[in-house]
Amino acid sequence: MDYNYHTHTFRCHHGTGTEEEYVLIAIENGIKYLGFSEHIQFQYEDGYQRRYRLEAEDMQVYVSEVNRLKYKYRDYIDIKLGFEMEYYADYFDKMLNTAKSSGAEYLILGQHFYIPDHPDFNPVYVLTDPENTQLHLERYVDSVVEAVNTGVFSYVCHPDILKTSCSKDKYQQEMKRICDICIKTNTPVEINLLGIRGNRIYPNVDFWEVAGKTGVPVTIGSDAHNPIDVYDSASLEKAKQIIKEHNLNYIGKPTLRPIK
Repeated sequence: MDYNYHTHTFRCHHGTGTEEEYVLIAIENGIKYLGFSEHIQFQYEDGYQRRYRLEAEDMQVYVSEVNRLKYKYRDYIDIKLGFEMEYYADYFDKMLNTAKSSGAEYLILGQHFYIPDHPDFNPVYVLTDPENTQLHLERYVDSVVEAVNTGVFSYVCHPDILKTSCSKDKYQQEMKRICDICIKTNTPVEINLLGIRGNRIYPNVDFWEVAGKTGVPVTIGSDAHNPIDVYDSASLEKAKQIIKEHNLNYIGKPTLRPIK
């Protein structure tokens, strides 16, 4: 694996390490294509902002630093400036304009909430909510389908992140909707290495059964929050087992979509 486009730093407040530390370890481990994908800066009208995002005052520093490293290490590695972003229909244009104005080269979809993540909207964090029943499952999938249909996301991060109490049949029925729209738009889904090394509820075998049957394009993302995880060989081996076990349509390095 000579690429990773899912990379965070200390700037997201739940990771460690500077951008340059990630670059140096990536080069050391033979990564030729590295993308930084911090959670995009976004504030609501009342000034509220989730702690896990880039803060407004950090936004330009992040952009400048990635661009500096892109030039400094240009002979050793291809670095791209990107963001991980949720899709909220009412705020999509605002978030997209933030990405465009920063000079971002790609976006990846990380749908941690399908309801805008402001306390007034009672947002549901899909990774931990124990009451994620059929309505939540359908709404989550609706949001992912709408997001993919915009055509701006290079791939879908951890598509199997949702924690749900629904039956396997209902879950797989809904996950097929994600796979179908991704096939239609040629948008890969990601095997997320953070889920493997963190022993999280994803990768979810029930999702990857569907992915194997549909032939949806599949890529891998380290979801690094620590420089040493930018190349995670142990988790990568487990991801390869998932690919083999479910006969996945693994495409390798994804094609990054220009933000239009």
